[in-house]
Amino acid sequence: MIDPVEIRLQGVGTCERIELDNGVIRLVAAPGLGGRVLSVRHRGREHLYRNPRLLDEDLRPVEGVALGPVDGPMSAWNNVGGDKTWPAPQGWDGPEEWAGPPDPVLDSGHYAAETASAPDGSVTLTLTSADDPRSGLRLRRRLTLEPGAAGYRLDLEALNVSDTVRRWALWNVTQIDGAPGARRDTGGVFVGVEGDGPHTVELVAGNGNPRVEEHTPRVMRVPSPEVVGKVGFPTASGWLAHVGAAGTLTQRFDVSEGADYPDSGSRAEVWSEVPVERPLEHLGGLCPVDRVTEVEALGPLTELAPGERATLGIEVGFGAGTEAVTEVTPDGFWSEPPHWVGFDSGGGRLAGAFTALRSGALVHRASGHIVAQAEPGESTRWASPVPGADEHTATDVEFVP
Repeated sequence: MIDPVEIRLQGVGTCERIELDNGVIRLVAAPGLGGRVLSVRHRGREHLYRNPRLLDEDLRPVEGVALGPVDGPMSAWNNVGGDKTWPAPQGWDGPEEWAGPPDPVLDSGHYAAETASAPDGSVTLTLTSADDPRSGLRLRRRLTLEPGAAGYRLDLEALNVSDTVRRWALWNVTQIDGAPGARRDTGGVFVGVEGDGPHTVELVAGNGNPRVEEHTPRVMRVPSPEVVGKVGFPTASGWLAHVGAAGTLTQRFDVSEGADYPDSGSRAEVWSEVPVERPLEHLGGLCPVDRVTEVEALGPLTELAPGERATLGIEVGFGAGTEAVTEVTPDGFWSEPPHWVGFDSGGGRLAGAFTALRSGALVHRASGHIVAQAEPGESTRWASPVPGADEHTATDVEFVP
């Protein structure tokens, strides 16, 4: 019997923290700081960026720091880090663009919080913003954590609370410590792509454009941060993964084929930051002091009549390994797709590497043979005999809880 998810509450106002813990991952949300998730630890290792000049290791404001709603140029932004949701497109040229961060309602305002426990032991935390007069939106973030899972689900909603038609896209931004991991050849962000391309579009050049490499014909890789800049992925297939010193963070998100997306059609984006010697005036005086990577999943631009809403679903997963990611699935992610490594008179030997989000078995589909047992968030590498297999036998492996 797996223990139910634990809920712990502490603090009030900008110091309010809500902790959900299922024994595999522990996440901490801050309703008073824009409804952010400030921390996600998998097996004790932190995956999200925290600004140490603003928050201490206990996620409390550093002495002398006062946090709360902030407006103004980007140089005034109190970027505490974490995972948050904004409207897109971003810009400062008119009311059809979101002029933030900073932003006193959606980015740094107070979100109402509500927790609900289900009979299966899972917990849902719902964070709801105030009504924003500039965008006309009320944002809702709903996080669901199941017992024993190495991941959680994030359901986003943007409700038009104004009396006019609005056109926005949901934009989820996850900040991660950008320090390179032990293996520079596998670290960085991996983005699944589809179609013929072009797969990337240069969006922002702070002091340069992020470098993008082809990892496989269907996976692009952005190495650990080297410049301040952003790249978009118009052909993103609905998944991305960050591999760093803490392990692997993955996101699977909804994609609407044929829909109009912001930022030259970008379905996913990667922003990178490195320390700079002087403010970047063309970016509102932004002056990064840390290495930070942002992985960003976007929904389509949606015309919303008063009372209508846009939604975006994201499945977030975690793994302890630091190998390259070739595919993210509903059950976990592949570091090495299944393949035959040899045959003899008794059959074949099937090898691969997979990280599951839940406990279960990896089963060769054609034969029904169990090739490995998997534990949540742990990399499972195997080379297993499959009786009766030959070079014509399909290699497909499925996860069975």
